[in-house]
Amino acid sequence: MSDLFNKLLLLRAPRVGIIKYNDLVARFGSVADAAASLNADVKLRDAVMREMDAAYRLNIKYISDDDAMYPETLRAVPNHPPVISVRGNVDALRREMVAIVGTRHATANGMGFIADIAHGLADNGMVVVSGMAIGTDTAAHRGALRAAGDVVTVAVLAGGADYIWPVENESLYWEIVERGAIVSERPVGFVPNANAFVPRNRWIAGLGNKLILGEADIKSGSMTTARFAMDYNREIWAIPSHPADSRAMGPNSLIRSGAARLCLGLADFVKMDEKNQSQKKNLKKNDSDSDVLDAIGTIPVSESVLAEIVKKSVSEIKSVLVVLELQGLVQKTDGGYIRL
Repeated sequence: MSDLFNKLLLLRAPRVGIIKYNDLVARFGSVADAAASLNADVKLRDAVMREMDAAYRLNIKYISDDDAMYPETLRAVPNHPPVISVRGNVDALRREMVAIVGTRHATANGMGFIADIAHGLADNGMVVVSGMAIGTDTAAHRGALRAAGDVVTVAVLAGGADYIWPVENESLYWEIVERGAIVSERPVGFVPNANAFVPRNRWIAGLGNKLILGEADIKSGSMTTARFAMDYNREIWAIPSHPADSRAMGPNSLIRSGAARLCLGLADFVKMDEKNQSQKKNLKKNDSDSDVLDAIGTIPVSESVLAEIVKKSVSEIKSVLVVLELQGLVQKTDGGYIRL
């Protein structure tokens, strides 16, 4: 029987988690002998075979921690997953990764700021890691996807690598599969429960060389991720926000305590030399209507106001906005348009 089958047999056995897995392998001297010690019944063996068959059909790959493609940062984490499943480009796991997390209920300003940082990081060869939740996670992934290349972002899921959640992010899921990677420690087809999210947060922290915390309540999964990052001696950056907003409590508390560095933007991570500035100027020149795009920020602006700013008619502005929205560069809100 294959080494992978034996590893999965151990991991999928009742009451065998990562710690018990490691104990069994250490006690019996090999994965094969540890798996044999289970005397696994036909039902468990069939379940593992069905999972492996499903993964093959869905083009989901298994990567063990003794494989060269296993992420070095994650391998260094105590009691890391012995096997992870990956859907997409496994090369993304060998790049420098930066974790970005924050609340699901982020403000438009907060998501715009996160997206811009993620875009800049991906533009400079780094891979953005997050959890594909709505809000901050989505902004991080979508920001990275604005960059060129096919290894720009990694999503760590609480469910199986084939389980798309939330359903609102189905299109984002497939974009990540196409231009990055989906990662999970769970069986193919696994539907996440409440207990699955803390380990997911742990692996997000473990994959990143550094972690950027956006808006987050003081008691939240994002703060749990930040605490894991502290345990792993990761470099932690926090984006400050208005103290009257509960979503500012997480990052502001880390900055005040000295646990995190103050993050003011991409320049904290990328040296904005003349080459970077030149690339930015060229990018703006290549925008179909850069004057309209430049007039849109994180504060909603109406079509009529845009028309006044750029000296175009409202009908012209509407035509440009349709294109920019299709390109994923702007978004319509109740108060007008904001830049993504």
